[in-house]
Amino acid sequence: MIDVIEIQKILPHRFPFLLVDRVVKLDSGKSIEAYKNITITEQIFQGHFPEHPIYPGVMIIEGMAQAGGILAFKSMDEAGQNDTKDKVVYFMSIDKAKFRNPIKPGDRLVYKLNVLKHKGAVWVLEGKAYVDDKLAAEAELKAMIVDK
Repeated sequence: MIDVIEIQKILPHRFPFLLVDRVVKLDSGKSIEAYKNITITEQIFQGHFPEHPIYPGVMIIEGMAQAGGILAFKSMDEAGQNDTKDKVVYFMSIDKAKFRNPIKPGDRLVYKLNVLKHKGAVWVLEGKAYVDDKLAAEAELKAMIVDK
């Protein structure tokens, strides 16, 4: 299990844009399961429908990407590539994005990502987001690890 303190050592993101609260499973080079607790205090709800708060799809995708970044960096560390402190993850593409159910305050958004392909600095991930075991969103993400 990786808590938010450790996550902040891995990712450069900070409040209000750190979108992973905890990692609960990590299989190096293969998969990750992480989550974010969605609360009414999220700044995004001030403008994303104050009368009807819905967590934006773009934030769901970004949260999946951050979980994927944790997977990539931890996998590289375990493979002995300890130079990750000088690296950052860049999005290359988002494909097959679908939003199935709205995310609302009070939900626990669970990210589950599997590595489809990893070659050199490029990672291709299948990402799915769930609330109460119901699929809320999915996408295929491609990212590259680059020097800062």
